Amino acid sequence: MQRNLRDSLIEFVKISFQKAGFERAVVAMSGGVDSSTSAALAVGALGANNVYPLLLPFGNLNSVTDAQIVARTLGIPKSNIHTTNIQLLVDPIVALDPSMDQIRRGNSMARVRMILLFDQAKKRNALVVGTENKTEYLLGYFTRFGDEGSDVEPLRNLYKTQVYELARSLNLPEQILTKAPTAGLWEGQTDEGEFGFTYKEADEILSFVVDEKQSIDAVVSKGYNREVVEKVIKRMKDNEFKHHLPILPETHA
Repeated sequence: MQRNLRDSLIEFVKISFQKAGFERAVVAMSGGVDSSTSAALAVGALGANNVYPLLLPFGNLNSVTDAQIVARTLGIPKSNIHTTNIQLLVDPIVALDPSMDQIRRGNSMARVRMILLFDQAKKRNALVVGTENKTEYLLGYFTRFGDEGSDVEPLRNLYKTQVYELARSLNLPEQILTKAPTAGLWEGQTDEGEFGFTYKEADEILSFVVDEKQSIDAVVSKGYNREVVEKVIKRMKDNEFKHHLPILPETHA
């Protein structure tokens, strides 16, 4: 099953690039499972020489070690890898408003990364391969005009737990498969810590509610904690507006 999925997504990336008339890909690689998987699919579709990882740490350059290991595992030439410390760009933005909280600061980081990503794509006549999975999309766990920005999204139809399965079939390094998911927005930040529930819980609940159109009560009857179910659904509903932007005026005949 995973081999078929892997092959179909590699073919998807290959055809998408051919239709758009591009041969090179830029991928923002954090060392996490999503970006590593997207990079692996891009390599499978375009060849390692045509994939350009962009490593965008904030301050701590040691945080890119896992991304470098993945790039090396995938056979991507060292000369293709570009690293930029975004703290040099984010700090002046934060300095404009000393009251800026962690969320706003994290959003600024995500948008700065998007600017650099698309600039590198322009420089290399490339398309940006995104790293967003279905769980993040449904929960609205992304920054508008930030980490959601891409030209091709190979993982958007896969829940986070499915991405892990795909990553294993792509033979990604074990440390990528076992590390705690994080957006790398501040020290000690983890996705699940922000959520208040696990990806496994979210994926199963979202699958029942979104894919199978089941009610909250029906999901709870399967043994799920009501508080967790309601928390997942609330987060999804609170962020649903992100899927319908920009808001346009109604057309009139």
